[in-house]
Amino acid sequence: MRIYVDADACPVKEIIIEESVKENIPVKLVKSYSHFSPQDDPLGAESIYVDTGADSVDYRIMLLAKTKDIIITQDYGLASLALSKGCTVLHHKGFLYTNQNIDELLNTRHANAKARRSGKKTKGPKAMTNEDKEKFRNLFIKIIKNTRDSSNL
Repeated sequence: MRIYVDADACPVKEIIIEESVKENIPVKLVKSYSHFSPQDDPLGAESIYVDTGADSVDYRIMLLAKTKDIIITQDYGLASLALSKGCTVLHHKGFLYTNQNIDELLNTRHANAKARRSGKKTKGPKAMTNEDKEKFRNLFIKIIKNTRDSSNL
């Protein structure tokens, strides 16, 4: 099991790395070159840089990910692809993407994009709170445990 993070705008990278190190699970931070940093990666994480083109991070994650891997993203399209590959997919606000909720999420995204193209204003995402971070941490710990337990059957 590996953990892949759509890391360009992920506000919970530190939580992911901290909890993954405790469980000795490798973390791959997939980022575009526009987010390059000469700093060394934190212990337990490896940065993978890709071209800055649209969806380059998503394509690389899908190329690397295998069934039972964990993916953290806020991108509904990537989440949909990862679910079809048998991955567990989490949003950084602390909810799990599932085959039961992904269609509704994609439809809402499409409707909002269509409204914006016609000149309407739509609400953006709410600001990340400490409560959101704790919700993510708790879900992430639970997912790691459940994925580990199901792999050991």
